[in-house]
Amino acid sequence: MNTGENAEALRKIIDLIRQGSIFLLGLHCYVFCYQAFELWGLTHSLVRQLLTNLGNTGLFQEFHISKAIALGLLLVSLIGAKGKKNEKLRPGTAISHLVFGLILYWGSSWLLGLEASAPVLAGLYITVTSLGFLLTLFGGTLLTRLLKNRLDQDIFNQLQETFPQEERLLENEYSVNLPAHYNLKGKIRRSWINIINPFRALLVAGTPGAGKSYFVIRHVITQHIRKGFTMFVYDFKFDDLSIIAYNTFLKYRKRYPVEPKFYVINFDDLSLSHRCNPLYPDSMTDITDATESSRTIMLGLNREWIRKTGDFFVESPINFVTGVIWYLRRYKNGKYCTLPHVIELMQTHYDQLFPVLRTEPEIEVLINPFVTAYVNGAMEQLEGQIASAKITMARLASPQLYYVFSGNDFTLDINNPQEPKIVCMGNNPQKLQVYGAVLSLYISRMIKLVNRKKQQKSSLVFDEFPTIYFNAIDSLIATARSNKVATCLGVQDFSQLKKDYGREQADVIANIVGNIISGQVVGDTAKTLSERFGKIMQQRESLSINANDTSISRSTQLETAIPPSRISSLSSGEFVGAVADDPTNKFELKTFHCEILNDHDALKAEEAAYLPIPKIRDITPAEIETNYLRIKDEVASIVETEMERIYDTPELAHLLVVRDE
Repeated sequence: MNTGENAEALRKIIDLIRQGSIFLLGLHCYVFCYQAFELWGLTHSLVRQLLTNLGNTGLFQEFHISKAIALGLLLVSLIGAKGKKNEKLRPGTAISHLVFGLILYWGSSWLLGLEASAPVLAGLYITVTSLGFLLTLFGGTLLTRLLKNRLDQDIFNQLQETFPQEERLLENEYSVNLPAHYNLKGKIRRSWINIINPFRALLVAGTPGAGKSYFVIRHVITQHIRKGFTMFVYDFKFDDLSIIAYNTFLKYRKRYPVEPKFYVINFDDLSLSHRCNPLYPDSMTDITDATESSRTIMLGLNREWIRKTGDFFVESPINFVTGVIWYLRRYKNGKYCTLPHVIELMQTHYDQLFPVLRTEPEIEVLINPFVTAYVNGAMEQLEGQIASAKITMARLASPQLYYVFSGNDFTLDINNPQEPKIVCMGNNPQKLQVYGAVLSLYISRMIKLVNRKKQQKSSLVFDEFPTIYFNAIDSLIATARSNKVATCLGVQDFSQLKKDYGREQADVIANIVGNIISGQVVGDTAKTLSERFGKIMQQRESLSINANDTSISRSTQLETAIPPSRISSLSSGEFVGAVADDPTNKFELKTFHCEILNDHDALKAEEAAYLPIPKIRDITPAEIETNYLRIKDEVASIVETEMERIYDTPELAHLLVVRDE
């Protein structure tokens, strides 16, 4: 027990051993320097007799025996010594004194071989040996004062925040598997991020430069195409991801049961773009499809309306656009049901527009409030309702957009088993507001066709997802799992989602995804993720130093596995996250904090060998302009023909609108 009596007894034993060491070293010097002591007159017959008796034991038979025993006693005394610990003391200081002392202690015997008088040699030998003895004593004492349990070795607590991660490769016909390595208590170990159930959605977060596309999204594209997925890629910075998808498609297209076709939508270079009508009449079975399309395009062009859903001056323009869309869908079985025709028809004067729209009974309930306002002379209200729709849609009135919207090179049912497709749609950050809105319409219409039963497995990849508006993304994630639709969303931060989708919608998106991979994020996003990853048991140490003893206290307690500060300081390529399993392939180690391993040289060589996306057609400005004017003429013809029919048919005379002055 660590009591005062025991400590005092130990100190006396140590002192006794150390005194014995000094006494034996003195006898050693006296015996082997006896001639000098005689000349100095420091001998006595009694001492000589005592040393003779000791010599019979063999203690002084060899020169180094007594010297070695003296040193051994000194070292034994040091083992039991307890000095006051000093956390500033470094091992190098103690060891240097100890080594230099031992060199002097043993090297002093070399002095006895020099040519000099006995007193001089004895004096030098005794001085150097004593100095070596004292330095050895001092160095050994410093070693006992070293703090063995240093608490400043892991100042960022990195070792305690490590935890076991999945080291097995768990692969199936749908999985995305990313090789990685991680730190476990100071040892680097290989691991795998196994996204074995991508149908529960994957959210990839990270600030610009964190490596979302390079380390994660590109592998989702390549591995899913290799495994026979049909695919949609929203390429925010065209053609960064599209060229990866195209070259992977060329490499693995023969693996598909039915070879898919590759399509591109690109508004900047029409020679590299296919044409597709998002309001394709066969895909619009009832007026709710028109309502959904109208809401998507209007909220996509006016993001601030998202937080005002339900307001009179938000719902009115949406209803107006819905009526125009559904009228064109019903007119001649949808022959002119395209977004450019919708835009042009909206610009028609009210005296002609309202009677034409009223010829379709299904939209009477949508159009009647506008007609009533016009008839009653409430022009300010009417302009507030309709002008916002006109002005908003007028942003899309360009010959280039009209050309892409008015063609039918392909349909949006990308996972049709008979006609599988890989579709890439490119945006342009410099034209984000316009392009993002129309791409949102494409995506909204596509999801309606993709999320059905008995279709081919498909993968939807959205880079920089907040730059588009997709109102039903939560419904897609919640229901697409059974239809084999895998969704991958790339975002920079949850606050970006909240800004563009509203807090409630953003929270739903962040909370219902089953798989999440995050690079460096900060603020509330880091806190949210840290809470999601949970806690682990971590060791804690406390150290107390006093004049007599050093007390170390150890404990274990639950602490955050990956604290927000760690997530905020991740390097590029370093990711944290959690993955989901499925009933047929369960595993426990779902959370990870690792660095994804990319073979940079191989990827660089692969990119150097990429083939460019081929030109689809040769298109001239004259052809684009001709298409633009043709659409205007067709809308004018529709209005003129319908007005003539109304005037020539007495039964339709009630459809005419007469404004009160």
